[in-house]
Amino acid sequence: MKNKGYSVTIDNKVLKNLEKLSMLTIDESKKEELASQLTEILEYVENLKELNTSGLDAAFSTLAGGTPMREDIPHRNPEIARHIFNHAPHTEDDFFIVPKIIE
Repeated sequence: MKNKGYSVTIDNKVLKNLEKLSMLTIDESKKEELASQLTEILEYVENLKELNTSGLDAAFSTLAGGTPMREDIPHRNPEIARHIFNHAPHTEDDFFIVPKIIE
């Protein structure tokens, strides 16, 4: 299934924005490969838009009887949260401080 007339391309400008938003640094030697991989992913997602899903139930599952459920039991270990906050670039009062993205 080929995308008709719409081209999705990840360029250096988009990668720079992704670096800023994610607070990660992409090694220069990896940027071209990463841009290519992200472009392929976006093109695949665009192709999925062409599928006719109007006749499918929103709860459709390939598993007989639906998706198995499990009891939602939180595991509380304050050391895990402390470890995560200690390795985050910017935190304050147990919150992550992130760049403002909406003006």
